[in-house]
Amino acid sequence: MLGSMSLQLEPLPRGVILAATPLGNPGDASARLMQALGHADVIAAEDTRRVRNLAQALGVEIRGKVVSNFDHNEEERSRTLVAAARTGTVLVVSDAGMPLVSDPGHSIVTAAVEAGVPVTCFPGPSAVPTALALSGLGVGHFLFDAFPPRKPGPRKAWLESLVGEQRAIAFFESPHRLAQTLGDASEILGADRRAAVCRELTKTYEEIKRGCLGELAEWAQENARGEITVVIEGGDAAPVSLETLVEQVRAEVKRGVRAKDACKQAAAGTAWSNRELYDAYLAARG
Repeated sequence: MLGSMSLQLEPLPRGVILAATPLGNPGDASARLMQALGHADVIAAEDTRRVRNLAQALGVEIRGKVVSNFDHNEEERSRTLVAAARTGTVLVVSDAGMPLVSDPGHSIVTAAVEAGVPVTCFPGPSAVPTALALSGLGVGHFLFDAFPPRKPGPRKAWLESLVGEQRAIAFFESPHRLAQTLGDASEILGADRRAAVCRELTKTYEEIKRGCLGELAEWAQENARGEITVVIEGGDAAPVSLETLVEQVRAEVKRGVRAKDACKQAAAGTAWSNRELYDAYLAARG
């Protein structure tokens, strides 16, 4: 019987261990994470209070030393952590999910590799694959781009760089900027491009909102709360020619749509800018 099987864990290895922590539900903690929390010589945590709360929720007593390891001190901290990992076990954890995936951990891994200190990983929860699996989109090929730029100009430039991207795009976003980012994505990638907003993954109020970018941008005006991961489907494999878009603009203008508005609508989600299309339309009109 599966329920009667006892899990035999190997002793913790010497060196650095990267371990994934639950996104929200403590029940997702792995047996190896629990073992490491209880037996590591040093625990380098993004937030020391959160790792202690996690251990308490799991019924694990932390016996080792707990130190902070976050964005602003990890480079300085890496030297002492690697020194400790030469003779013992240093466990590296972030607040939630996998270290290094838009979280601290890179400095200690780089320092350990350069020093010849072993580095291993206890895999587990991560918001990126969880959101990809729940998105309902084709995600056989995808890219992860952490957080979009905060300012409008760089954010739009980032989105424009993704116009011809055929892979699905996954990224994190603040609830305060979600509506604006989705609005920009709707304008640049196309309002009909399918996407999914995944919020509060594995928690009591987990919600997956699927739809088109235009719909999601409107929804986010009132519903952006919690930890958010966004997945946007990839673009079309075949690029649209400028000549084809000019014909679309001509058809819309005949229907009474302003030329600039027609160009903006037709260029969305293509490799062509509004300006390029408008210039081509004017040139073709003679």
